[in-house]
Amino acid sequence: MRVWIFFLFCLAGKTLAAPVSKSRKAVFKLDLSVQAIPIIIFCLIMQELEVGTNPVQVETGEFDEAIEVVEDVIAENPCLNHHCKKGKVCEVDDSNQPMCVCQDPLTCPAPVGDFEHVCGTDNKTYESSCHFFATKCALEGTKKGHKLHLDYIGPCKYIAPCLDNELNEFPLRMRDWLKNVLVTLYERDEDNNLLTEKQKLRVKKIYENEKRLEAGDHSLDLLALDFEKNYNMYIFPVHWQFGQLDQHPVDGFLSHTELAPLRAPLIPMEHCTTGFFEQCDADQDNYIALEEWANCFGIKEREFLTMLLIFLLSSVNLIC
Repeated sequence: MRVWIFFLFCLAGKTLAAPVSKSRKAVFKLDLSVQAIPIIIFCLIMQELEVGTNPVQVETGEFDEAIEVVEDVIAENPCLNHHCKKGKVCEVDDSNQPMCVCQDPLTCPAPVGDFEHVCGTDNKTYESSCHFFATKCALEGTKKGHKLHLDYIGPCKYIAPCLDNELNEFPLRMRDWLKNVLVTLYERDEDNNLLTEKQKLRVKKIYENEKRLEAGDHSLDLLALDFEKNYNMYIFPVHWQFGQLDQHPVDGFLSHTELAPLRAPLIPMEHCTTGFFEQCDADQDNYIALEEWANCFGIKEREFLTMLLIFLLSSVNLIC
C-alpha cells in the first residue's frame, strides 16, 4: 500500500488489473517532457524497484496484513509462508492446512485520501485497490466477475473519445519517451541497481550517439523525422518496455494483468491509452503478442525477428 501511495504522490496527485482467462495472448498527452523524468526516477529509487523496471509502471504491491509473531506459540503459523493472490487472504482449515479465501472488503485499510481510489471496468469507483480485488474475488465464477477488471487509478470520470489523428500520435511520443527514460536511468545509475550490465551497454550506445534527439517538447513532425533518420535508437527501448511487462508468465504475450502497471496510471491523463492498446491487439484475442507490440511502435519485421530471438534465448536461460 505504501508503494501505491508514494507513486501517486510522485505523480503530483494526477491521477493493476485482475487476471483474465487464458484464451491465449492478451495518445499520450501525459507529460513526457524532460521535466517529468527526474520525478519519476526519484520515485523509482525510493520505491527500490527491481533492476531495469520502467519507472512509469505501477507495482501491484502487497496487500497481505502483517502477521503478528506470538513468542509463546510453539507451532509455526501455517499461513506464514503461504502467499495468496490479491483479493484473498490465508486462513487455516480444520486440519491446520493453509488455504486462500476471499478477503472481506470491510477488512481493507481505510483509504488515506481520494488518490487511493480506483475505477473498475464496471465504471464504479472503489475506495482502494484492496477493496476492488476483494470485491472481484467474491464474484469468482460469475460472468460479472470474469468481465470485471481494474481500469485505471483514481475515481471514475468521463474519458473523452480518442480521435483517429490523436491515436496516430501515440507511438511517436511513446517511443521518444521510452528512449529518454532509459537514457536518464543510465545517467543516474551510479549504484548499478537501475539497469543490468547488458542493458547499460545497449543504452550507452544511444547515450553517446551525437545524433540523439535530446529530451524536450518536440513537434510531432520532428519526432517522426527523427524516428526515420535514427531508427536504430528506438528499437531497444520498445523491446525493453515489453520485457518489463511480460513477467507473469514470461511467454511473449501481454495479458490485461501484465499490461495494467503501465496502462492503469495513464488512462486518467491520456484518453487514447485504451484505444491504443486495443489497436495493438490486432487479432482481438485479449493478448498483445511481441509481434503485435513491435508493429504498434513501427518496428520493422527484421528487427522484430531479432527481438524474438533474444526473447527465446532469455527464456531458455530462465528455464535452465
